[in-house]
Amino acid sequence: MPSRPHPLPGAALGLVLLLALGLPALGLPAPGLPQVRVMEGGSTRGPLMSGTPETPDPAGPQVIAHRGASGHAPEHTLAAYDLAVRMGADFLEPDLQMTADGVLVAFHDATLDRTARGPSAHCTGPIRERTLAELRDCDVGSWFNERFPDRADPAFVGLGIPTLEELFQRYGASVRWYPETKNPDERLPGQPPMEEVLLDLLHAHDLRDPAVERGQVLIQSFSPASLQRLRELDPELPLVQLLRASDATPETVDAVLDAVAEYAMGVGPNRALVNGAFMEAARARGLVVHPWTVNDPAEMDRLLSLGVDGIFSDFPDVLGARVRAWAEGKDG
Repeated sequence: MPSRPHPLPGAALGLVLLLALGLPALGLPAPGLPQVRVMEGGSTRGPLMSGTPETPDPAGPQVIAHRGASGHAPEHTLAAYDLAVRMGADFLEPDLQMTADGVLVAFHDATLDRTARGPSAHCTGPIRERTLAELRDCDVGSWFNERFPDRADPAFVGLGIPTLEELFQRYGASVRWYPETKNPDERLPGQPPMEEVLLDLLHAHDLRDPAVERGQVLIQSFSPASLQRLRELDPELPLVQLLRASDATPETVDAVLDAVAEYAMGVGPNRALVNGAFMEAARARGLVVHPWTVNDPAEMDRLLSLGVDGIFSDFPDVLGARVRAWAEGKDG
């Protein structure tokens, strides 16, 4: 995947996007899947993209399993990821947090309190202040049974927090990955930069070259600085800038997307941002569009009709069915 031209130095690009997003210039904000997927009737889904990053996916909209199949099983657990694979999602999305001892784990929140159960000394408070050994004491499955009794499963009790390395070891290049750097600038003294650890793991598990050559891995973040650090470490990696609903308006969307297009091949907007004008602006800049997080079938249909390239959903089975229906209607 060829790198994009870089008309502005990295620091200037970061400042442009920070200003365009309405963020302070100092202090950044805190926001599948087999390679060939067998579909119903024996058809397959091909590679994510071919040629350059600005080429829209020829295989159709991608089903991105948000935190795994997290509508059916506890988010960011092996149960949720295994289920997403069985449901035929195109991508697995692990949110990445760093432990006190510098290990990347799949966990969404900056703090453990919402989803972790176990000894309070180890399973409450900021996750970055806990070592991996301490996190091994935490049960991140029981909360789901408490919150969703209609979807409860005794097998969820006692599920642990997986490391990114464990996920790579479990699935490797048999799936596509969509990791997000979470809170990348909130590091403790001595903790390595999250981006460096992520890149080391991609190399260690032979995922870096497939990421560049065929979009096996897309890296996303709400932090422009995090994505620009990744670009400095490896200019060819495919990057996606996440946007909250408040990050762009009809008056600022052009400036926001101009800045994003300098270092990223795609944008992950809050679904509320996506309309015909947004899609036209993204397409004019060669940006792939992957809105989040969409669980309502009617909203899925709206976004598919606008031509998005993929959608994040807690229910990859529901989204997959809507994508198939959309494709059948389009072809018919």
